[in-house]
Amino acid sequence: MTEVMQGVRILEVAEHTFVPAASALLADLGAEVIKIEHVERGDAMRGLAASGTVPLIGGVHVILEHSNRGKQSLGLDLASEEGLDILYRLAATCDVFLTNKLPSVRRKLKIDVDDIRAHAPNIIYVRGHGQGENGPEADRGSYDSLAFWCRAGVALGTKQYDTVPPPPAPAFGDSIGAMTIAGAVMGALFHRERTGEETTVDVSLLHTGLWSMGAAMALSLQMQRPWLAMPPGGGSAPGNPLVGSYRTKDDRFISVCCLQAAKYWPDAARVLGRPELADDERFADTASLTANSSEASTLIAEAFAERTLDEWRERLADFSGQWAVVQDTLEAAADPQTVANDYVMGCATADGADFKLVTAPMKYDGESAPPKRAPEFNEHGDAILEQLGLDWDTVVDLKVRGVVA
Repeated sequence: MTEVMQGVRILEVAEHTFVPAASALLADLGAEVIKIEHVERGDAMRGLAASGTVPLIGGVHVILEHSNRGKQSLGLDLASEEGLDILYRLAATCDVFLTNKLPSVRRKLKIDVDDIRAHAPNIIYVRGHGQGENGPEADRGSYDSLAFWCRAGVALGTKQYDTVPPPPAPAFGDSIGAMTIAGAVMGALFHRERTGEETTVDVSLLHTGLWSMGAAMALSLQMQRPWLAMPPGGGSAPGNPLVGSYRTKDDRFISVCCLQAAKYWPDAARVLGRPELADDERFADTASLTANSSEASTLIAEAFAERTLDEWRERLADFSGQWAVVQDTLEAAADPQTVANDYVMGCATADGADFKLVTAPMKYDGESAPPKRAPEFNEHGDAILEQLGLDWDTVVDLKVRGVVA
């Protein structure tokens, strides 16, 4: 694979998933990423496994691996002058500085834009936020389940029945936000190369959530009513019975998305085992299908309920329209398209424990970037300090005084 980020050096002062996952993506693509961790406890994500907040099976903290693969780790006390000096010296060797610290914390630690650029004038400075750099809640922390999922309208946009669903997966919005940050970093580096101008990048979970709901947001603002998911029980698109999810005999779901309903209706009638519907005047063209969409949805639902998922896979194999099985995560990982395109690949910890990760969601020259493992806490600390020119006696003194891990 072409390592498009090769030669780019990134300095990260961030924890959890949202921002760290962005530099993990860039590391997959060839960037060198130095992760600064708390000198005693490391990234707070490490502690979530130790405390039982997230499952740790087989000795592998896979959520940490997802967002920290391919990085180097240095435990550093940023509250000390000497620790801060080391950070500044590292920043001077880097292209990008990445953080998700709150504005007040950045100021307190002296790692804000002006602080870092005083030592690295041309560095790309990247801030990840819950709600944004400005506004009354700029200094309030958040999580993707709040800012991305609930606050941006995603939760209510997927609401069914009388309950608001939880996020569909851990770090769901974090991972989408990380892709946004990674793309923004690549754009900022391209701009600097073309113009010589460094930029400051801001990405928030709230903004990313709003963008993810962008089409629904535009419709809501145009119609002046909130976007809510359609009620269950057939086609979900107004006037189109061939857009929606239908329940099978064994309580699985198949989603159909044929935007040109009239075009695909005759073939749908065939695979559904209802050939007479192809010539039914109620469904003869777009206008009649739209007018009778409720009846059509009921007939489709009845047909799907007569057969199991495996039977439908076979019947729909040659259907000219667009459809997909509503899969769980294990099914998605084993999907023939996932396997054929290397969308999931194996990895191993420093101790040799095997696990699998989703690869970076882009390919170069037709190849996926194999994910590398996340670093052990402070695994590269001594080597990083040596690169800065610190001799061993100085490093030992810093360790004794708790400046470095």
